[in-house]
Amino acid sequence: MGRVIRNQRKGRGSIFTANTRLNKAPAQFRTLDYAERNGYIRGVVKEIVHDSGRGAPLAKVVFRNPYRFKHDTETFIANEGMYTGQFIYAGKHAALTIGNILPLASVPEGTVLTNVEDKSGDRGALGRTSGNYVTVIGHNPDEGKTRVKLPSGAKKVLPSTARGMVGIVAGGGRTDKPLLKASRAKHKFAAKRNSWPKTRGVAMNPVDHPHGGGNHQHIGKASTISREAAQGQKAGLIAARRTGLLRGTQKTKE
Repeated sequence: MGRVIRNQRKGRGSIFTANTRLNKAPAQFRTLDYAERNGYIRGVVKEIVHDSGRGAPLAKVVFRNPYRFKHDTETFIANEGMYTGQFIYAGKHAALTIGNILPLASVPEGTVLTNVEDKSGDRGALGRTSGNYVTVIGHNPDEGKTRVKLPSGAKKVLPSTARGMVGIVAGGGRTDKPLLKASRAKHKFAAKRNSWPKTRGVAMNPVDHPHGGGNHQHIGKASTISREAAQGQKAGLIAARRTGLLRGTQKTKE
């Protein structure tokens, strides 16, 4: 009988969980309140900080609490062009400038946004990684829906009350610079999760992986595997609709 293979062990968690020890704070918008739904509220960027395990920098923004005599510090994903001392306005009547947070209904078609909410009030879910953005394609005021284009190129329909921050996430072009040596990859993934280095299945013994074994390194059978296969068999191209190179051009639906 074979061993429990790697993807089965990853599903159990333990040493494969994310390393969040050095993370600064969850990057999300203010909790949606009366001020944002009906007007706007002003905050100021106090500092822009590096967050371990995240490609984009974070901005610490201080708002006055509308109900108590105190200040609230929120952590946003920093956009390109943000700076310390900048005023950030959040709400339906905020101006269309970089760093401001508005509902989708208040921004014109063609606007680029970051950290867009998937559901109204979830505080940000889409377009959060360095250099990425979500583009507003069109509005349907009758149904209260807005169509957006995601960084992957996929189109998605969101509620028009969902919020987004105007601009592009800072840190674009980060992946253009090659790592060049293994020790840099080691330190990169040390701050993320236990996923490096990754041994190839064909380099293992047959007891450790479905692709292991043989007098030379080869899979030895079709790499596609059924969706209904047992968990220990699921390695390679799982439930693949097609394999091989994509040929020709692909038309995208507008």
